[in-house]
Amino acid sequence: MENKHKRTLVTCALPYANGPVHIGHLAGAYIPGDIYVRYLRMRGEDVLFVCGSDEHGVPITIKARQQGVTPQDIVDKYHKVMKDAFTRLGINFDIYSRTSSKVHEENAAEFFRKLYDHGDFITKESEQLYDEEAKMFLTDRLIVGTCPKCGNPDAYGDQCEKCGSTLSPDELINPRSSLSGSAPVKKKTTHWYLPLDKYEPWLREWILEQHKEWKTNVYGQCKSWLDGGLQPRAVTRDLDWGVPVPVEGAEGKVLYVWFDAPIGYISNTKELLPESWEKWWKSKDTRLIHFIGKDNIVFHCIVFPSMLKAYGDYVLPENVPSNEFLNLEGDKISTSKNWAVWVNEYEDEFPGQEDVLRYVLTANAPETKDNDFTWKDFQSRNNSELLAVFGNFVNRAVVLTHKYFGGKVPANAKPEAIDKETLEGVKPCREAMEKYLDTFHFREALKEAMNIARIGNKYISDMEPWKVAKTDLERTGSILYTCLQICADLAIAFEPFTPFSAQKLRDILKVSVDAGTDHRAGEGEPTVNFYKEGESAALHTSVKPAYPVVLNWNMLGEKELLKPGHELGEAVLLFRKIEDAEVDAQIARLEAIKAAREAAQKAKAAEEAAKKVEPGKEPVTFEQFGAMDIRVAKVLEAERVPKTDKLLKLTIDTGLDKRTIVSGIAEYYSPEDMVGRQICILANLQPRVIRGIESCGMILMAKQGDGKMRLISPVEAIANGAIVG
Repeated sequence: MENKHKRTLVTCALPYANGPVHIGHLAGAYIPGDIYVRYLRMRGEDVLFVCGSDEHGVPITIKARQQGVTPQDIVDKYHKVMKDAFTRLGINFDIYSRTSSKVHEENAAEFFRKLYDHGDFITKESEQLYDEEAKMFLTDRLIVGTCPKCGNPDAYGDQCEKCGSTLSPDELINPRSSLSGSAPVKKKTTHWYLPLDKYEPWLREWILEQHKEWKTNVYGQCKSWLDGGLQPRAVTRDLDWGVPVPVEGAEGKVLYVWFDAPIGYISNTKELLPESWEKWWKSKDTRLIHFIGKDNIVFHCIVFPSMLKAYGDYVLPENVPSNEFLNLEGDKISTSKNWAVWVNEYEDEFPGQEDVLRYVLTANAPETKDNDFTWKDFQSRNNSELLAVFGNFVNRAVVLTHKYFGGKVPANAKPEAIDKETLEGVKPCREAMEKYLDTFHFREALKEAMNIARIGNKYISDMEPWKVAKTDLERTGSILYTCLQICADLAIAFEPFTPFSAQKLRDILKVSVDAGTDHRAGEGEPTVNFYKEGESAALHTSVKPAYPVVLNWNMLGEKELLKPGHELGEAVLLFRKIEDAEVDAQIARLEAIKAAREAAQKAKAAEEAAKKVEPGKEPVTFEQFGAMDIRVAKVLEAERVPKTDKLLKLTIDTGLDKRTIVSGIAEYYSPEDMVGRQICILANLQPRVIRGIESCGMILMAKQGDGKMRLISPVEAIANGAIVG
């Protein structure tokens, strides 16, 4: 078929290399991007799929300090973890590189230098907080102190996570560095800024007038930023980890990660295609599409385009599809709280079930609003949709073909109108899929793909070929012929969404798929890659088709994809049942994480409460204090007061006499704890009767902010009757 576009450059947001990838990342950018690329390639379009690890920034340096390793150690570890996770999930980038590469350092430095030489930056001198012990300027997140609004002693310099207030470091009470614990000082520093306000009129025209077709969440957030007025944004930082600023007088400064990271798309393309990268970034024949998460909209729609505009000859993004956030079991996914489904762990615990995760995250994608992933929904969608509809239909069609026709596509010897009507029902599904895929509505496109499976499942159930075979084998052949055509349609329709299962189905049907141009082959004429999905992470050049029948998107819904006599492979199950025990184990793990977090929160709250100090009382005279007879005494006997929970009856030696004191300390001390212990008492308190027992004196105790009581006792043994004062 004729290409809609000459070429399409697709990028996915560079994941930050300080932790593994979780399902929120997948649902936000990476699965949608992969679906779109697979779809375009099956349509015969020239596509380049670019991503890589974002490896600079303060959080990486903090983690390195905490673990006693270098920042390079941290990014090396997580770059491999993320790259492997993507590959195992079938997300096959043409290149997945990194911003710590030599190519990127040179490219990012050159980008900055050109804007610098053109006078596109402004400089500002400001005072910033500096840690003299750590010898570094502090970001807002590296400064902690007491929140001025709620009293939280561990508020960050940009936000109090307890009350949610937005803060600045100057507002914190008793600010301190989270690196050394010392009080920061203000120190002057100079940085370069990109004056975004200069590009505001152009951005208003380019986004608000020329790109009204962008998704409403993207368009709306851009409009909100523009309506609020853009301000100059720093492009450099005082840090020793990152791309060094390539100008004189910038020693100890690196490119700010938000400026550095998006240039990584260009660097990675240049690394893959050093001789032809410019045709992807500087040709009007290229469409640039960014797949990102909600939190990256401003950088990819306002900041990066302004950078490209300032540079002068780069293409600008045609579209920036972005999803909202995905929650997990009703709570926001949080890396710091370990509230996530980590992709590498999922792949280890559910081997061979990569497509199930892809399917569920697409079917439940947060395209227009935040959505929720639950393990029960995961199980239900697999068992009642993938297994019961898609897999069940294919299995019945292939098994019956082997049973009655020796595993070969039967002749359509006795067709009926219902057969034609059924096959014609596939075309509207394809048309709807194309409409949704072209406009980045992948959840709706997946529904249409599943509708093809539903058409087949209903048809085979209604026709009951296993019964027809008893009396009319020719009619049985026409029924199964029709079913197998739909199976071939499914091998095409599900390739973008569930590539492993689609390949498994193609192996059953003994057909191939035209996977499109493989740019990993390097320079020169592109090669057509016919691949098996399990091998797709490797580089393929000039690979011959595995099977003579080769499918592409344009064949979806055609009358005869499999000709009579075509031999099928053995029937294998496309999907397996997800058992209760499997999802129960995942739910139990999350519940344990939540319980541990809540226990830690309670312990922290109790610790904070214990630190609270009661206000001071009115001053007393020395004579008033001297009227109190406070003495050291020893507990000789102790027993609980009957029918009470809090009272102990103590017999004590005051050095003056032996007496009884009734005290409400049973909540904190048992009788066994008290016997033999030296304590302090107010000896001249007037006696009072408590539960029929005369109590002569009062035990002195300290009361914490959380209400807990502790005895006041001498550190060393001292004579009973010794006066405290």
